[in-house]
Amino acid sequence: MNNQQQQVQSTENLFQPYTIHNLTLQSRIVMPAMGRAFSPDGVPGSDVAAYYRRRAENGVGLIITEGVTIDHPAATSEPRVPRFHGEEALNGWAEVVQQVHEAGGKIFPQLWHMGMARPAGSQPHPDALSIGPSGIDLEGNQVGDPMSEEEIAMIIQAFVDAAVHAKRLGFDGIEIQGAHGYLVDQFFWDKTNTRTDRYGGDLIKRTKFATELIQAIRDAVGPDYPIAIRLSQWKMSDYYVKPLDTPVKLEQFLNVLVQAGVDIFHCSTRRFWEPEYEGSELGFAGWVKKLTGKPTIAVGSVGLDDEFTSLYTQGKGAGHKDLKDLLHRLEQQEFDLVAAGRALLADPAWAVKIREGRVDEIQAFTPEALATLH
Repeated sequence: MNNQQQQVQSTENLFQPYTIHNLTLQSRIVMPAMGRAFSPDGVPGSDVAAYYRRRAENGVGLIITEGVTIDHPAATSEPRVPRFHGEEALNGWAEVVQQVHEAGGKIFPQLWHMGMARPAGSQPHPDALSIGPSGIDLEGNQVGDPMSEEEIAMIIQAFVDAAVHAKRLGFDGIEIQGAHGYLVDQFFWDKTNTRTDRYGGDLIKRTKFATELIQAIRDAVGPDYPIAIRLSQWKMSDYYVKPLDTPVKLEQFLNVLVQAGVDIFHCSTRRFWEPEYEGSELGFAGWVKKLTGKPTIAVGSVGLDDEFTSLYTQGKGAGHKDLKDLLHRLEQQEFDLVAAGRALLADPAWAVKIREGRVDEIQAFTPEALATLH
């Protein structure tokens, strides 16, 4: 058996089907949400549909769209970010779903609100005030008022409406953006949530907004419609913060999300192989899978040229984990699915090239890849 045949054989675990509820994915490879902002007035066009279709027809099992905004004027800071409300935008998303399904893929929208991460005065609604649990931005500055309970109820309903749209349009499930310091995560983090009512306080109380949101979506979409949530320790303002600094805290946090109705945890780290806690080689996704038993997506520098060089060539990338390590962790069921972000952004055929051993043909990620819907 030559080296190419061995590599193809070794990657087969990435291309095994995976079933969640009534949903079966064609492979274990996930395209995670990556903001592109190529949707004028928030309406995705045929170019957006073709962009996602290319990944599906090249072996990606699950596509998670770029963050799409719920129906609230302060949800985004960029008018070209796609929205998930209004007839024109929803018709655009219906075409995306059709294209992905025709190519054999599955697709979730990532439902998103920026919260206090949105700069004041941003388009497309510069007069709308940014909102957050306590009116505190990611640097800890008091720049607004805390959300009222009426505002909280309104935002939860907007997420529910978006989830109902997703199911009606034929999306295969939904993902809630609960990471990176955006609105849902701002409720989780004690730096941005200093509330003293039922939505603030200790760790469990700070999950109240998310659990009410998840339960409301679950009630609206039924028991078998997949609900994923993206989680991270790190924030846009601090890559090294770790609010859940022990496995005990992580377990307490995850348990309430599972009870609320989460099916899939998408565990965002900068490098998937780095141990989350001392005394264990498990990464963030590994710990979440161990503590919940739920389907888990690992993400963080998978396939990147600079962090993952030994995926492409032998003898490079010293100090980095290679494809063999990724496959070993997958085989050991440390996690169930693998998200490759910028690698898939740069090369829509990344997955099939990996499967066929054509690594010398892979188009490496460069910043220029962000300039077009390649």
